[in-house]
Amino acid sequence: QVQLVESGGGLVQPGGSLRLSCAASGFTFSSYAMRWYRQPPGKERELVAVITSPGGSTNYYADSVKGRFTISRDNAKNTVYLQMNSLKPEDTAVYVCNAVGRGITYWGQGTQVTVSS
Repeated sequence: QVQLVESGGGLVQPGGSLRLSCAASGFTFSSYAMRWYRQPPGKERELVAVITSPGGSTNYYADSVKGRFTISRDNAKNTVYLQMNSLKPEDTAVYVCNAVGRGITYWGQGTQVTVSS
């Protein structure tokens, strides 16, 4: 059974940091590009970051997070991470991980990140 399970979300003050994790199972993780999306309240889902497979040598970041967020992967642990620094209130959203490969897409359930003082 394929699973993507996100963790690490929570409430943080502006300027703070969080590290999100997405643990994968049920498929060949190293063969899939991994993405983080987010959906702010009342807004459309947006792509935040992408890391390619297997080694993550090519990454993509949305302009709104460049220089603040870093995506990485550990294929031995079947896990993708999103390190988020210098968080802003506008980063408040549900963050969802996504796996893409071999014409197949898998989605996680998401984790809530709230940036507020």
